[in-house]
Amino acid sequence: MNVIDTFGNIDIYLFDQLLKGRISARDRILDAGCGSGRNAHYLLREGFDVYGVDENTRAVAAFTELASELGHPLAEGHAGVAPLDALPFADDYFDVVICSAVLHFARDDAHFEGMVTELFRVVRPGGLFFARLASSAGIESQVRFLEGRRALLPDGSQRYLVDEAQLMRLTDHYGALLDPLKTTIVHGQRSMTTWVVRATG
Repeated sequence: MNVIDTFGNIDIYLFDQLLKGRISARDRILDAGCGSGRNAHYLLREGFDVYGVDENTRAVAAFTELASELGHPLAEGHAGVAPLDALPFADDYFDVVICSAVLHFARDDAHFEGMVTELFRVVRPGGLFFARLASSAGIESQVRFLEGRRALLPDGSQRYLVDEAQLMRLTDHYGALLDPLKTTIVHGQRSMTTWVVRATG
């Protein structure tokens, strides 16, 4: 088996959720900020009920093309251009919401919390919310905050950085942690935290 052909370049922490059996073929899944489908490759390949949204028109086109290349063309309405703080779906529509490496592009607190509110609005009670995002955890002394939570990282990029207290406050509001917060520090560059929640509605 060629692992890349099967799973693509899936985030390793999302792959962990598959291994734990938390994402199944019975689920309706949203890849929010889907890009060209890096994290949905396996799900699309296996014919899961996957939806993708992104603000980038070209990314959505590539996501749609990938689904066709993998033998499971998307049904109408399964891919679209939309901001994450104004999702075009009904409340509680999804069993699983994936949002990997997107939330740290928030402009400010209001934009970040607007996106989070929408993502949890569309995941059903008991559903899975998975996010991976930049944080200040472990690199507090290496970042320079510019305005609010927007910060300059050691790698020269600017990101909206969460911290543990903020994520736990949001977790308490929207659900319960399924896994402890896990942070990977890329030395001299950035810190990425994985946030996995069972939504309570």
